[in-house]
Amino acid sequence: MSRFPKAHFLLSVAGSAQFPADSGHEVAFAGRSNAGKSSAINALTERKALARTSKAPGQTRLLNFFEVAPLQRIVDLPGYGYASVAATERRLWVALIDALRARQSLVGLFLIVDVRRGVGSRDAQLIDWARDADKKVHVLLSKADKSTRLERTVALKTAHNLLGSEASVQLLSVHDNTGVTAAQDLMVAWLSASAASSD
Repeated sequence: MSRFPKAHFLLSVAGSAQFPADSGHEVAFAGRSNAGKSSAINALTERKALARTSKAPGQTRLLNFFEVAPLQRIVDLPGYGYASVAATERRLWVALIDALRARQSLVGLFLIVDVRRGVGSRDAQLIDWARDADKKVHVLLSKADKSTRLERTVALKTAHNLLGSEASVQLLSVHDNTGVTAAQDLMVAWLSASAASSD
């Protein structure tokens, strides 16, 4: 049985005035376009189509809020690094996520990184964005099934060395369920009331 049987889409926002009330707890999901962010959300919530997935990058253009339980939300951030997105739209995204960072209810960030690419400069900027506001960060090295065991080991060690204490990191594959339960457990902990009062 799903741990989030009542998970559902809440709303899309184009401006901070449209945010839901700043109460309860929420975790944000972010990553480069086509890194597997929507697939990760669906896997962790055990819902096949909670977040829209697409083979074409740049599909998430707004901040999408999902309620997974009363006063517990997921925020799906627009993918970054998609060259064809207009500069004006990118500026809108920056304003939106800066407003999101100021919310008391935001407790952490799940950063989705394709294991074959590794943590890049744009990813590091987003980690700094979260850590500057004292938010927790957990990196999911996605699409682990598309690399060899040695490649996965090297990628994980490299990420650990690069991130140090700034973020925790693990492998993830939604196709063979590698790391799904561990990531889900962490998400549940972050969204719980006790998680906000610890650390």
